[in-house]
Amino acid sequence: MKGYYNRLLIVDMSSKSFSIEAIEDEVLAKCLGGKGLATHYLLKRNPEGVDPLAPENNIIIATGPFCGGRLWGGSRYGVYTKSPLTGFYSESYSGGKVPEAIDATGFDLIIFTGKADKPTVPVITPDGVTFEDASELWGMDTFTAEEQAMERFDAGNEAYRKKGAVVIGPAGENLVKYAIIANDKWRCAGRTGVGAVLGSKMVKGVVFQGDRKREYADPEGVAEYAKGFSKENVNHPGVKAYKKMGTTMMVALMNNSGAFPAKYWSQGSCEHWEKISGETYHEEHDVTAHACAKCFMACGRLATIKKGRHKDLQLEGPEYETIYAFGGLCMIDEMEEVAYLNDLCDRLGMDTITAGNLCGLMMEAKEQGRIDYEIEYGNATQAAQLLEKICARKDEGAVLADGIKAAAAKWQLEDIAIHVKGMEPAGYDPRKLKGMGLTFGTSPRGACHLRTTFYKPELAGMIPADQIKDKAEMLIDFEDRLNIFDTLTLCRFYRDLYTWEELVKTISLVTGREATTDSLRETASYISDMTRQFNLQEGFTAEDDRLPKRLHKESLPEGGSLTAEEMEYMLQDYYRLRGWDEKGRPAGC
Repeated sequence: MKGYYNRLLIVDMSSKSFSIEAIEDEVLAKCLGGKGLATHYLLKRNPEGVDPLAPENNIIIATGPFCGGRLWGGSRYGVYTKSPLTGFYSESYSGGKVPEAIDATGFDLIIFTGKADKPTVPVITPDGVTFEDASELWGMDTFTAEEQAMERFDAGNEAYRKKGAVVIGPAGENLVKYAIIANDKWRCAGRTGVGAVLGSKMVKGVVFQGDRKREYADPEGVAEYAKGFSKENVNHPGVKAYKKMGTTMMVALMNNSGAFPAKYWSQGSCEHWEKISGETYHEEHDVTAHACAKCFMACGRLATIKKGRHKDLQLEGPEYETIYAFGGLCMIDEMEEVAYLNDLCDRLGMDTITAGNLCGLMMEAKEQGRIDYEIEYGNATQAAQLLEKICARKDEGAVLADGIKAAAAKWQLEDIAIHVKGMEPAGYDPRKLKGMGLTFGTSPRGACHLRTTFYKPELAGMIPADQIKDKAEMLIDFEDRLNIFDTLTLCRFYRDLYTWEELVKTISLVTGREATTDSLRETASYISDMTRQFNLQEGFTAEDDRLPKRLHKESLPEGGSLTAEEMEYMLQDYYRLRGWDEKGRPAGC
């Protein structure tokens, strides 16, 4: 089938060997690529009940049929494995320019298995893999490691003009269960602990070099479509908004709607929100738009801090989620301090959402007198010290490195800890945005906002935020379409531009497959069933789809609640519409 390489690379780190296998057209037609294809192979290859940090746990890197070509928003890669943080299905995505280097190696999927005997960097080209000793890179932060990997490990073929690397930091080396995989310095596959899985295999990073390009069914049609797409959408209001302020614009929007989680989930707004808003950030610091390859959205924020003790710090970010985690949950009221914590997490190689949530949990526990640890709301220095301890697995950090479930159990904080399946939510309070409660509950990887981005229709008034009737139906429509995004690997922020109808057009142009909206919905549903099947084999029960009881018991002071009965109504409606039984099991599972 056009649009694919029909090639799978299996990299065995134990034996430092590789094999190349063909992928059949029937499998590609059924799975479409990216997430669908990776999930198919996880089910096929992963031993049931495997320890996520064991050599037998496979970790898969995939690009999709839209990567490396003319289509906008397609410069992304996905990482798929069993999560060390949750013990369930793991997916994480990143953009930048490196995805095009990954794609240029000419494989639809790259699977890593086994464990090396010392720190190693596999170098992947269209011909296969060489294995480089990375002992001198072990211990380096992500910025230095990526630079050194690119400088030291070159395949030596001048034809391979697309080059890039992904790396882990010290957090991944020390198996912090929410370690990231970083690329292009500031981009990362951030959630679920994919960096720890690479660390468990002694893989410090992977270098990609190649010259392959996907063959389209209708290359002229694709070029014409891409030209018209940019012309039509470059002035779209959503595009202009992201280019102007990126995701930092969400601080004002969420705070004013009363859904901005603050003071570790006890408030839906905070008094200092203007100090950490996108407007203030752009006024007080040097901030410019920055884009991934093949993107006119330019949501990234390249920034130089212009005041405070971190003056002259340069970074890309912070994104809204980092601002919410440290500025909201931890009540840190200076944007330059949030930026510093963002930079620290990036260098250490850990997820800012989980890290910020855990700092907030410790602050709340300290305020309640339930732990004996020196940390207070609003104290960025103490937060930074805790992050360093987590990365080094030192003192209390050794417990927090294993995630929120381990920490809550250790210090008897289960009644206040906020997570689903062991992963903390992003910055959208479900007591105000009830559809986000259903999103957090049903996401296969834990309390994830990106599977549906359902804050969008709720904030935009497409459906009332406090309505529960018919919410599951609209949510499934968003989830299914974004499942297709993840098979193509498309950026979420193009969700207003790639409607079902546009996806049908582009998939037909790229693959030659006569797609329809109904056929794509069937593919999306099939992928949802596969991810559910993976979780069921790893011990999932319907209870894992429930929200923490605290979110049902406590209303927001600004107004807003979500009862257990409302959540159960939406959940059962979701199961029914998915064709699953009342315990959330697809037919045959």
